[in-house]
Amino acid sequence: HVRDELADRAARSGRSLQEYLHGELVALSEKPDMEAWLARVRGRVAKSSVSISTEEILAWRDEGRR
Repeated sequence: HVRDELADRAARSGRSLQEYLHGELVALSEKPDMEAWLARVRGRVAKSSVSISTEEILAWRDEGRR
């Protein structure tokens, strides 16, 4: 089932299954994994002098709904 779905996607994109999978793997490798992404976010937060509580964020979000 999985192979057939991937082969269908490859065909729709005009590529062989091998070409399609290679492209998907390259795209996947260019995205940070969750741990790397969280580390970057935490690093940015640590450098920022801004501190916003969850309650403030939710209040600002809900303010536009009134």
